[in-house]
Parts: sequence; C-alpha cells; structure tokens
Amino acid sequence: MAKIVTMGEIMLRLSTPRQTRFVQTDTFDINYGGGEANVAVSVANYGHDAYFVSKLPKHEMGQAAVNSLRRFGVHTEYIARGGNRIGIYYLETGASMRPSKVIYDRASSSIAEAQPEDFDFDRIFEGADWFHWSGITPAISDQSAECLRLACIAAKRAGVTVSCDLNFRKKLWSSEKAQRIMKPLMQYVDVCIGNEEDAELCLGFKPDSDVESGSTEAEGYKGIFQGMMSEFGFKYVISTLRESFSATHNGWKAMIYNGEEFYVSKRYDISPIIDRVGGGDSFSGGIIHGLLTKPTQGEALEFAVAASALKHTIPGDVNMVSAEEVEALAGGAANGRVQR
Repeated sequence: MAKIVTMGEIMLRLSTPRQTRFVQTDTFDINYGGGEANVAVSVANYGHDAYFVSKLPKHEMGQAAVNSLRRFGVHTEYIARGGNRIGIYYLETGASMRPSKVIYDRASSSIAEAQPEDFDFDRIFEGADWFHWSGITPAISDQSAECLRLACIAAKRAGVTVSCDLNFRKKLWSSEKAQRIMKPLMQYVDVCIGNEEDAELCLGFKPDSDVESGSTEAEGYKGIFQGMMSEFGFKYVISTLRESFSATHNGWKAMIYNGEEFYVSKRYDISPIIDRVGGGDSFSGGIIHGLLTKPTQGEALEFAVAASALKHTIPGDVNMVSAEEVEALAGGAANGRVQR
C-alpha cells in the first residue's frame, strides 16, 4: 500500500448531544477531527501508511488529539509539539429545516503559529506516494500558508502526487484573500477536489447550474472542469454535488474529469443524515484510495462517493469504515439489512 501524507489542523470538537441547541445543553460530546486528519484516518482504514503533519501543544489536550489518530493507525511522528493551545470548534447538529451550526475557537492555535523550521519536509516526503491538503490549512494563518507552500514544493521535488480539497471557509478568510493565496498554490496540485462554491470562491470559476434549488445538471460542470484544467494543469478535476433538501436529507453524487473522459457517479439519497461533518473529507480519502488502486477513474469515483455516503451515517468527524464495507455499498448493497 501507499505512503500518504496529509497536513493541516486537528481540533477538539465539542458537539451538543443529539440535536440539542447550544443554549439548552449543559454537556458536550468530545471528538477530535479536522479536514486532513479525517482524510488520514480514512486512508489508514483502507490499509495505507497514513502520516499526519501538524503542530500541537505538549500538554495533555494536545496528546489526546495525537492519541485519537494513533488509535486508527495514523503515524504521528511528523507532528511537531509546542505552542499554547489546540483549536476548538463547537457543533450544533441541525435537524429537518434547522441547519447545523459551527462556532470556531481556533485563533492562535499551535498550527496557526507554526514555523517552517518545525518540519523537515524532505524527510517527511521521503518514499511518499501522495500528499493531501485542503484550503482550510492556508486559511488558518499566513504562517500556516507558508509552511504549506514549502510542503508542496518538497512534495513535488520528491515526485509525490498532490491533491487539494478547495474547502472554502468564509469564517476563516474572504474570497479575495483565498484566491490570492490559493491560485499560486495550484501549480503544485495534480488532483483538484471541490464543489461548485469552492471553485468559485477559491479559484474564480462558476458552473452554469442552480445548486441552491437542487437543479444540478452535471453536464454544466464539464466546461468549468476544462477551464480549470487548462489554467492550472490539473490531471484530474473532481466535484461533489450535494442536493440539500434539509439538514437530515441530502442527495449526493460526484463527477470526475481527466481531460478526456467526463464521468458522473451514481446518486445516493441519504436520509436520515446522522452527521454530515467530515463528509467531504471521507470523499477525499475515498478518491485517493480509488485513484491509487482502481483501474479506472469511474471505479475510483464510485468508491469515493460510496465511502462518503456511509460517513453521513456515522457520528463524529472521521469515517470509520473498511474498504470492504465501501465496496459492498458501491456494488449495490444499500438496503441496510443486518449482516449476520
């Protein structure tokens, strides 16, 4: 299996039990998660050698975050230790017409104040096959963005395939700053993953479809994929496509383009959603595994969409499924019958 490196922030997640509101709860459920950490767990579950790169404080909360990765077999020796705090985010899980809500408390976290000397990128990428990052990492701070830029340079120097999930977060930066930072980073990216909003806000591309109303004609994306590939030189452009009927009922499919073939996956009707946080990360983990192990991009995409559909049924940030479980769903086993 492959050596896969991801880099970003892992945070302490404090979520309200069941679907209670922030103002009514007096307890929180504790999980640890964050975009690239979630991807690392997914690919570790599929049997790869997963390495997560970050910076965490030396105190017990930092160690708890490290331990949360180790329990899934993610290698943590590249995590720098130091700084004062771990980032926190609060999650209120919505239901029906009430959307979920996230409140960040992550300013001045250890990774936000990390410096390039915290990481030996040439050592990190020695023997690596794949490097994955998301648009959240350069949005955390200017220092984090510089560390990521150096990581991308080292990855390309080592001949590593680089994937990026655009993952625009309006609570972290503006579209103008996102484009200023993200566009130059695209020269290092082989596999670009995102949705229609991410592509517009991070890269300035907009598909010809009305997503909010649920009108998502996949062919409308082909032109934008071709434009992105032409401008940035991607080998693959991939987009998830979510139809949001309510907080607990979504349609879910994806598209992939390699410059020749445009492929659209089967569609999943996900209801009820248990936890959609980490859904995109589980998709990224699935597409990385798929592109590394499947003979066609279509099969790779079907694996990724099935993996992500399963994540929507699992509480917490990370996707706790095996490759065999994903293959069963991708192959048509969606009835939920008890496995005896």
